[in-house]
Amino acid sequence: MKVAIVMGSDSDLPVMQQAIDILKEFEIETEVDIVSAHRTPEKLFDFSTNAHKRGVSVIIAGAGGAAHLPGMVASMSPLPVIGVPVKSSNSIDGWDSVLSILQMPGGVPVATVALNGAKNAGILAAQIIGATNSTVLDSIVAYKEGLKSKVIEAAERVKTSQQEK
Repeated sequence: MKVAIVMGSDSDLPVMQQAIDILKEFEIETEVDIVSAHRTPEKLFDFSTNAHKRGVSVIIAGAGGAAHLPGMVASMSPLPVIGVPVKSSNSIDGWDSVLSILQMPGGVPVATVALNGAKNAGILAAQIIGATNSTVLDSIVAYKEGLKSKVIEAAERVKTSQQEK
């Protein structure tokens, strides 16, 4: 049970760190690397065609600008790929990245999360693994219960503060 997290450049790491962190919280092993679709196509090919042979279950690929990395990985890998559009310095408000990852042709699916949404990519990867791993599934259930508890606590604080006014 391992998730590979790849990104087009090291400038994507602050966003992609969110996926790494949430997967650590779920005690899911990660392998992290930089794989540029445009600058290291040979590495991209090797990574994509061999990830499943290294025990990877899900791939999270983050990229900005033209954002070809997630789609290219998905075109060569039998594994589920989750794309994270990253708003980079050369991006057009991030829309170029979102659309590049979102608009995949039939037969080459990439699950796409929100712009800079690496945390959700990590949670989705954990949910995919949790579909066949009860330990991870239990962690997801507990995580979601924690989210619910935070909202209920916040609602109580708001009610209390409004009653005091």
